Amino acid sequence: MKRLSLTIVVAGTIFCALPALAKGYLSVNVDNANVRTGPALNKKVAMELFNGYPLKILKTEGDWHMIVDFEGDKGWIHNSITRPQDTVIVNVKNSLNMRQQPSTNGKIIATVERGVVLNKLEQKGGWTKVKHSSGTTGWIYSPLLWP
Repeated sequence: MKRLSLTIVVAGTIFCALPALAKGYLSVNVDNANVRTGPALNKKVAMELFNGYPLKILKTEGDWHMIVDFEGDKGWIHNSITRPQDTVIVNVKNSLNMRQQPSTNGKIIATVERGVVLNKLEQKGGWTKVKHSSGTTGWIYSPLLWP
């Protein structure tokens, strides 16, 4: 009897976790990607995004994801023009410092403006190693990036 109830609890836990699998983050995979007001090609274009732009998935319906960006703008994007999240966006009021090492003592190698998208390379402690489209690679304090 105990074995049966454990199986039911485990199965119930897995079942309850399934909706959460549809959530997470992704990156746009093309330039001029249309984000629409609803999950269909005939819906109005709400915004246009560029390759690499990171998005948070709120829910999924078929091949469409309801998303939100770092500024809170929402819409729907088709799965075919996305990829697993591999980018971050600078989320500060003005600009921040990119450093040579993951430390506030690290040499500043670049200043990066709000809204700049960077390729995410690795994380170490509270820091994220990123690469700018120019090729500049360095570390940024993770709480200053989204997601």
